[in-house]
Amino acid sequence: MATSTRPETQLFYPLTPGAALPGDWFAGTIPPNIVAGDNSVIDSSFCFKHFFAKGEVGLRVGSHVTIWRTSLAADSDATIEIGDYCYLANASLVCTERISIGSYVMIAGGVTIADSDFHPIGPAGRVADTIALSLRGDRTRRPEVGVRPVVIEDGVWIGWNATILKGVRIGAGAVVAPAALVNRDVPPGVQVAGNPARPVELETP
Repeated sequence: MATSTRPETQLFYPLTPGAALPGDWFAGTIPPNIVAGDNSVIDSSFCFKHFFAKGEVGLRVGSHVTIWRTSLAADSDATIEIGDYCYLANASLVCTERISIGSYVMIAGGVTIADSDFHPIGPAGRVADTIALSLRGDRTRRPEVGVRPVVIEDGVWIGWNATILKGVRIGAGAVVAPAALVNRDVPPGVQVAGNPARPVELETP
C-alpha cells in the first residue's frame, strides 16, 4: 500500500512572514510585511484572505500569541498591532488605519473590532456612496468616511459576539460582556454590557 507524502494538517503553525503552511487547507501564504515574536502561531493563511496592507509592517504581533480562525482584514494603509500572550478565536479585525491590542488580551468568537464606519452615516452620504460604488460610478468620488483608531489596553477580555467601534479605547483590565456593542471609551477595570454598552457591576466567583 502506497504511503501518502502529503504533510499532515496540524492545528497551528508558526507565524512566519512569507511562509506557505504545510498542509494548510487554504492555498495562501503568510504576508511578508508582518513581524511576529517567538512562539506566536496561526491556524491557516486564510486569516489573511482580506489583508491588503502595503506598508513595511502591516501586522505586528508579539510573543506567545495564538490567532485561530480570525480574519485580519486590513486596507492598504492599515496597521494592526497585537501584544504578547494574546488569544484571538474566530474574531474579525477590520482595519482602515490602526487597531492596537495590548498584551494578555483574550478575544472570543464572533467579536468584531473596526476602526471605521466604512460608509457615510447620513442618508444623503449613503446614497452618494452607493452611486460612487456602483458599476457605472466613480470610486474617487466617494464621500468622506469616519476613521478613528481603536486601542485595547493590557489584560482586557472581550466576550462572544461583542462589537468594538471606531475611536474606542478600552482600558487595562476591562471586561466586555458577550454581545455588547461598545461605541465609547471603557475605563480601566470596568465591566460593560448591553447595546450600547454601559458599566455594570463586576461579577465575582
